Amino acid sequence: MNLSGECVLLRVFIGEMDRYQGHPLHEAIVLKAREIGLAGATVLRGPLGFGVTSRLHTAKILRLSEDLPMVVEIVDTQEKIDAFLPTLDAMMDGGLVTTEKVNVVHYRQDKNGPGK
Repeated sequence: MNLSGECVLLRVFIGEMDRYQGHPLHEAIVLKAREIGLAGATVLRGPLGFGVTSRLHTAKILRLSEDLPMVVEIVDTQEKIDAFLPTLDAMMDGGLVTTEKVNVVHYRQDKNGPGK
């Protein structure tokens, strides 16, 4: 797959405890993105955050949260991201979804294989 130039970054802000069909939502989103052939996805786990309820979620020892913030980032063409949005919407009960234009400079597999 060749991906370069102007693309779109899709960000999905959810909680670690959010579920889709009994599975963690962040995992379900990544697996669905892979299934439909999006360029790639990354999940980031945040140590601190709050959302629409203003409830603080933190990884501090004294206030250990079981529902830390999660961000799923996906980069692909505008057309592919737009086609994915209805599927994503059907998977989510709550959360925040954003998009922004990005310029892909480098997207290719290591010629020597992974980890070499």
